[in-house]
Amino acid sequence: MSSDTKSSSPTETVLKTENASVYYGNFRALQGISLDIPKQQITALIGPSGCGKSTLLRCYNRLNDLVKGFRVEGKISYHGQDLYAPEIDPVELRRRIGMVFQKPNPFPKSIYDNIAFGPRLVGYKGDMDDLVERSLKQSALWDEVKDKLKQNGAALSGGQQQRLCIARAIAVQPDVILMDEPCSALDPISTLRIEDLLQELKQHYTIIIVTHNMQQASRVSDMTAFFNVEMTEKGGRVGHLVEYSETQRIFQSPTEKSTQEYVSGRFG
Repeated sequence: MSSDTKSSSPTETVLKTENASVYYGNFRALQGISLDIPKQQITALIGPSGCGKSTLLRCYNRLNDLVKGFRVEGKISYHGQDLYAPEIDPVELRRRIGMVFQKPNPFPKSIYDNIAFGPRLVGYKGDMDDLVERSLKQSALWDEVKDKLKQNGAALSGGQQQRLCIARAIAVQPDVILMDEPCSALDPISTLRIEDLLQELKQHYTIIIVTHNMQQASRVSDMTAFFNVEMTEKGGRVGHLVEYSETQRIFQSPTEKSTQEYVSGRFG
C-alpha cells in the first residue's frame, strides 16, 4: 500500500483510521486500513464494487452499528477521540458527522420541516426561520424554494431533493459531511450543480465522498483513496486500501499499477 499524505500541505486531521479491519460476523469486509482525513477538504473514496468504500464511510458515523455482527478492529478516531469508545454517544456523533445517501430521501414533510426536523430534535434554541433559510442558501436551493416552503419535499425534482437532503444535513451544524454516491441517481446537469455546491461547502465542512465516477472524483476532490479487492488465503475476498494521495497524483502519476489501471478505465 502506498500512502503519500505527507506530501500534501500541512492541515489538521479530522478523522484518523489506524490499521482498521471491519467484520460482519465472520466475514472480513476491510483489512488494515490506515487513512487520515484532512480538515475542510474533499476526500474521494474510489474503487470497484465490493471493495468496502461505503463500509468505511459508514464506520465514520457508526451507521454500521445497526448491522448484525458488525465490529471494528484497530482504531478510528475523530479529533483524537476513539469513535468506538464506550462513552461515545452515536446519536450525538451523527449530529457532528452527517450523511447524505445515494438516493435522495426527503422526509414526507414540508421543505421547511425537512430542514427544521434535526434542529428541533437536538433542542435548537435560535431563530428557526433564519436557520432554515441559511441552510437552504448554503445548499444552493433557497432561490428555487423560498416561495413554497410549505410544499412537500418529495414534490421537488431529484436534484433538488438531493440538495434538500444536503441542507437537512447542514442544518444541525455538523463538522463532517459523508456522501455515498450522492449523484449516481441524478442527471448530468443536477450532478454538476451538486459538484459546484461541494466546492462551496468545503469552505465550512470536511467532506468525504464515495463515487464510481472517475471524472467526478478528479473534478471535485482534493485527496483520493483507491480501494481494491484481494483474495484471502481461504479463497475469500477482502477490501484494502491500495493508494492514498493528492487527487492530482492519483490520476496523473499513481505509485501502484492497479491504481493506474483503475483510474484509466482498464478495469473496474
